[in-house]
Amino acid sequence: MAILVTGATGSVGRRVVDQLLAAGADDVRALTTNPTKAALPASVHVVEGYVGRPESLPPALHGVDRMYLAPAPETAAAAAALAAQAGVRHIVDLSGPEESWWYSVAKAVEESGASWTHLWPGEFMENSTVWAEQVRRTGMVRDAYPDAANAPIAMDDVARIAATCLLGENHEGQSYLLTGPETLSRRELIDRIAAALGRDVPVLRVGRDEAVEQLTPAMGEYAAWYVDGTAELATSPQPVSATFENVMGRPGTTFAEWVAAHVDEFR
Repeated sequence: MAILVTGATGSVGRRVVDQLLAAGADDVRALTTNPTKAALPASVHVVEGYVGRPESLPPALHGVDRMYLAPAPETAAAAAALAAQAGVRHIVDLSGPEESWWYSVAKAVEESGASWTHLWPGEFMENSTVWAEQVRRTGMVRDAYPDAANAPIAMDDVARIAATCLLGENHEGQSYLLTGPETLSRRELIDRIAAALGRDVPVLRVGRDEAVEQLTPAMGEYAAWYVDGTAELATSPQPVSATFENVMGRPGTTFAEWVAAHVDEFR
């Protein structure tokens, strides 16, 4: 069974490749814009292309049975349609629910005619590295909404469930809302970073504009959008979804576990 992973050198797609191989997949294709720099395992068939350029997809789709679709709202409809026309039977996409920016990806996949599984993750644990420069430089974090709370998920866990859906059965027509195993405030996330570092990391509440300024070096034009999103979580914390544990049969990675493995990014 041939499986194509688009965005195979992206932050989630690369992990999907690894999880497929770890699960025993023996015919994995990886779509990337620069095969010579991809540094993918030798057992992976690397194909040049980009989901943002649908015209580059047909050579990679030949003989493919299942596909992981990286989120590219502008070209998702064309990419999904080409996949279905090429005989791809099942598409697992990284997208979002109806109220989100990413819903157009899910809708495009449903309209393609292929069977589908939607993966709808909340915030990634990896986003906490937006604080890394502050922690390294000042030893503290300035944040506008330290009491805002959500249930972040590790990218590796998203990749694990993607691989499970690509390799297994009974996932067709499912929309999987994915979170980590615990709802934590931003202050609690920083406390866990401090515990991993073995020292205190104070949190200073600042105004919205200062928080945007602090995050702009790491997030660029998205800093304001990100800060305004956390404001909503201050009054409406994100609850935990049991989907990951129900599908995988075990709890997801905790933030303490994740930061212990990535603590050097904050040193």
